[in-house]
Amino acid sequence: MLVSQGRSVVEAVRSICMPQFSYYRWCKEFGGLKTDQVKRLKKLEKENERLTKAVSDLTLEKLILGTVG
Repeated sequence: MLVSQGRSVVEAVRSICMPQFSYYRWCKEFGGLKTDQVKRLKKLEKENERLTKAVSDLTLEKLILGTVG
């Protein structure tokens, strides 16, 4: 919004107290996405993390049960 008001990116970032590094890192990661797409991506990443943990727990459990039996 501030950039559309004629401010430079540096001025706009500074005015919202965001480090320039964070801004450019965010742009590199999410630059072409809309807000709802970023939210969905974050939600999917969290779900993926949960499922990965579940699979590793089940794999470990299977290994433990396999050596006992």
